[in-house]
Amino acid sequence: MSSQENLIKIFEYALNQEYTGRGFFEFSLQRMGVGAAVSAFKKLIEEEEKHIAFISRIIENLKKGHTFDPSSMHDMIIDPTNFFDERAKSEFLEQCIEGSMVPDVTVFNTAWLIEKDISDYYAKVAMQAEGPAKDALLMLSDWEKGHEKFFREFRDKISETYANMPWGG
Repeated sequence: MSSQENLIKIFEYALNQEYTGRGFFEFSLQRMGVGAAVSAFKKLIEEEEKHIAFISRIIENLKKGHTFDPSSMHDMIIDPTNFFDERAKSEFLEQCIEGSMVPDVTVFNTAWLIEKDISDYYAKVAMQAEGPAKDALLMLSDWEKGHEKFFREFRDKISETYANMPWGG
């Protein structure tokens, strides 16, 4: 198998992972009861759509026999998202606790695992790649690390709050 074919397979796997993440976020929207969480998940879905378009364009170019040209992707660069400011984060956490939304904890934990897995994959594969393909994979890893951080932060805060709740009446 040629290096071009290997790159196509790597990016096809990545594309499948992005579709999986987007599908999970879309499904999770049905379980979310807090406006801030719904808003954040909608933003994440939008970002996953950009990741899908970015990777799809890479695959399309590779299948045409072109090398990956990062300058052609300039319009697709995604700035890291700050889903909540500190006040909104605090209010969201309070709403989760007051509403005893244990399913949301599970959703945030699962979302964190999905984002961590794909971020680690991109970073690992980037270390084996060269040139523009490596740059694209590192960019994707950084994007996913931002999502991973977001979900890890809420998972940790919610878990800690539940663990420190007083027992009894």
